[in-house]
Amino acid sequence: MNIQFLGAARTVTGSMHLVSVNGTKILLDCGMFQGKRAESYEKNRNFAFDPASIDAVILSHSHIDHAGNLPNLVKNGYRGPIYATSATRDLCNIMLYDSAYIQMRDVEFVNKRRQKKHESLVQPLYDVMDVTAAMSQFIGINYNQQIQVADGVNLKFLDAGHILGSAVTVLEVEEKGNRRNIGFTGDLGRKNAPIIRDPQPIGSVDVLISESTYGGKLHDPVTGMKDSLCNVLRQTSDRGGKVIVPSFSVGRTQEIVYLLSELFDEGRLPVVPIYVDSPLAVNASDIFRMHTECFDQETLNHLHANEDPFGFNRLTYVRSVDESKKLNEMHSPCVIISASGMCEGGRIVHHLANNIENPNNTVLIVGYQAQHTLGRRIVEKQPEVSIFGEVHKLNAEVVVLNSFSAHAGQDELVEYIQSADQSRLKKLFLVHGEIEQIDKLSAKLKDSHATEEICIPRSGEKFEV
Repeated sequence: MNIQFLGAARTVTGSMHLVSVNGTKILLDCGMFQGKRAESYEKNRNFAFDPASIDAVILSHSHIDHAGNLPNLVKNGYRGPIYATSATRDLCNIMLYDSAYIQMRDVEFVNKRRQKKHESLVQPLYDVMDVTAAMSQFIGINYNQQIQVADGVNLKFLDAGHILGSAVTVLEVEEKGNRRNIGFTGDLGRKNAPIIRDPQPIGSVDVLISESTYGGKLHDPVTGMKDSLCNVLRQTSDRGGKVIVPSFSVGRTQEIVYLLSELFDEGRLPVVPIYVDSPLAVNASDIFRMHTECFDQETLNHLHANEDPFGFNRLTYVRSVDESKKLNEMHSPCVIISASGMCEGGRIVHHLANNIENPNNTVLIVGYQAQHTLGRRIVEKQPEVSIFGEVHKLNAEVVVLNSFSAHAGQDELVEYIQSADQSRLKKLFLVHGEIEQIDKLSAKLKDSHATEEICIPRSGEKFEV
């Protein structure tokens, strides 16, 4: 058996790992690489294998850097099953269509410029028909349900506690009379986060592929996130400013809305309107309501009390473009939550362009910002940033609340890896992280003697296990 690391190797996006065993090929995730436009397009367009040769795809969760290239895989010949939890399947049903629409709009914009310069036109990676084909190949399975996905290979999903439906993958493999368990964390969540349950311990695995996004950082405690959010909103409101929140439409937006609902119920926030300006977030919130099997007990108690944790009387979900534009005409305090989370597209870019130069405003960062993104440049507090080709002064206050991270921090990753049966865990692969973060996590794990062998694979590198 061998594992080849084809994405998210020494980088954060484009999760994709190929397991070859008993003559079959199983793809763990099929994510979209996100970064510089030209580089991303080429990396996502070209697979390092023939998609038709893959026998099964196992999907950890619905975020685009893990699931976003599935329609392209199908477009290029993949015809097998895509295994995911039911919640992940339902979220992909809105997120992949959204991805296709965004690509088609972007390509239309780019091609207008290229046509004027008499340059060759570009095509989207996939369109809505490819998404429809991909969705027909999904098979939804429950947490802790074991099914056979290939000759000698059984699959079980455990709750990863990252977003709704996110899963830790455990493969029970029998090959030439030998039995081994392979684990893959996908993206690992945190204990005590709002709405969803805590990550389930992985148990006995011989080989573990672990994310390392925050492998070198300790997060602020989850228990302090509500107080931190409250302080930012009160301070910005007191000076007459807006709070602009770039947020991932799935997971992070619902967490923020949930906490705002609690803060308003407790009477701790000023009377300011809250806007969620993301059609995808609106649809995702509807799917959250459908999958109560993923909720923790506190959220279930809210529901049983006939309270909607994703909607309250000061909250407005914005769908139309015209409604979105009107938000930029407002000059009174408010909160605008909008996608994309890394500020690389979507309506948030317009809100930043219209509000980033006002020192009364706050840009509240609540998620990871990858290299070469507008979000990263804002986090770095660069004096000037380019938006839509125009230079804007970064005068607004920038606040980073890493307590909102849906990824485990260094201590939480170490704890999770150590929770595995140490008598069996022989090899650990660290992926989905920038090399600085991976190196720090690796050093910490070596100090704690968490496993016999730690590998940091390069893109395309193959390992026998």
